[in-house]
Amino acid sequence: MDLQILSELSNDASISVPRLSKKINVNSSVVYSRIKRLVKRKLIERFTIVIDDEELGYAVKAVVGINMNTKQRDHIIEELFKIDGVREVAEVTGRFDILVTIYSKSLDQMHKMVSEKIGRIEGIQSSESFIEMKSRMKAMPYMPSKDSD
Repeated sequence: MDLQILSELSNDASISVPRLSKKINVNSSVVYSRIKRLVKRKLIERFTIVIDDEELGYAVKAVVGINMNTKQRDHIIEELFKIDGVREVAEVTGRFDILVTIYSKSLDQMHKMVSEKIGRIEGIQSSESFIEMKSRMKAMPYMPSKDSD
């Protein structure tokens, strides 16, 4: 039942408890208490919205792979988050030390962000930018598939 609740909430976090209970065919008070327990267990961190960045004018998204002096990791990450448009910084394995997700209103603005702001942070050794052309997303499946054991 918890997986059903998580699945439904991940599709629409604004669904009311009565509507959710009807959808999964469980009493409202049970659904309410299960949601409370999922929050307490930190399986649900928060209820949020998804904003359409393009509708706000942020039409260009890029992931920037960065190699850096790892002794300056904290300083570099702190400086990256000071840049408008930087949304996420992930420490990764592979050919880059970190991947930075950034948004801008135009390619020109993206170019300035990467070359004039990110490129000038002390400790960054090199970077490579990947402009997103098109994106497709799939919701995380919280329900076991019929093919699994």
